[in-house]
Amino acid sequence: MSTAAPPTADAARLEQLWKESRQVHGVSLGQDAWRRLKRDRASFAALLFLALLGLLALLTPFLPLQAPRTVDTERKFLRPQLSPLFTATAPWVDDQGAIVEAKLEEGFGTPNPLNRLLMRARATCFGRWETTHWLGTDDLGRDQLARLFWGARVSLLVGLVAGLVSLVIGVSYGATSGYVGGWVDAAMMRVIDVLYSVPFIFIVIFLITVLSEASIKKWLLEYGIDRIVIFYVVVGAIYWLTMARVVRGQVLSLKQQQFIEAARTIGCGRARIIFQHLVPNLLSVIIVYLTLTIPRVMLFEAFLSFLGLGVEPPDVSWGLLANEGAKHITPISIVWWLIVGPGLALGSTCIALNRLGDGLRDALDPRLKHR
Repeated sequence: MSTAAPPTADAARLEQLWKESRQVHGVSLGQDAWRRLKRDRASFAALLFLALLGLLALLTPFLPLQAPRTVDTERKFLRPQLSPLFTATAPWVDDQGAIVEAKLEEGFGTPNPLNRLLMRARATCFGRWETTHWLGTDDLGRDQLARLFWGARVSLLVGLVAGLVSLVIGVSYGATSGYVGGWVDAAMMRVIDVLYSVPFIFIVIFLITVLSEASIKKWLLEYGIDRIVIFYVVVGAIYWLTMARVVRGQVLSLKQQQFIEAARTIGCGRARIIFQHLVPNLLSVIIVYLTLTIPRVMLFEAFLSFLGLGVEPPDVSWGLLANEGAKHITPISIVWWLIVGPGLALGSTCIALNRLGDGLRDALDPRLKHR
């Protein structure tokens, strides 16, 4: 009868290493980036600010504020006030807390299902109670804080949607140009050079002016296309040029890597290599550039709204609020709260987006892992 040989020192060492390795938990790139972003206090604070602003904009119908379209000329040009905090004056809620549909549409326009649900929740929780005018009122007695939060929906959505439009066009164009190369790449880059020389601001103003003509506007509205939808597409179609160049440069440096050669070897086509292998490896660059594009789009929208070519009343955006406030700054009277609110909101949001972009750039760069 034979007995098993005693384990050697090497086998015991391997067993020990195996036990230690099972106790080590790997960290993905996303988890590591999130951890490093949280360590960057300024960038994390910017992220929290943007998240809070987006949440307040989304929950505006639920907040106990005066409806953004409610007109009360007896309360026009009221200064910011904090006392008393609440008054029972909501006209679209009756004494029993039920919603008065006619007054509701006067205050909020025709609400979508989500807004209507939030309004019913507000009527249940707060009844007719509303806060006083913490940021004052305008020339029609409308609450500035409610209009600021309501306008944040448009301003943030314009930046996000137009940024995503530019991202889709720019990433697709730049990645295709960089991967295909040769005369195709040269021709596609010359197209971008030509487009860079075009004064797009005048083209946007021209397009919006033409499409706002009464007959054309009526025809577009039949298909559910208003000025803000046109603005999404037109502005998004402008800001893709730099994105395309950035992505092309990154693709040129990646397309000769071994994982791309392996994809070619197993028979992957161009489209699959571009969108399943190259683009995912560029997400850090794309996300960072997107955070820098959104504030540029928001400022451009504010500029056009300031000129009266952006958002149309009764809709509201921060640029439109600033335009309305500027009209009331005269040597006789300075209604400062009408322009300070939207100016601070727009400025602080753009600063937060730029700071978040810097933080994401550092967090998503593996070379800065031990910085």
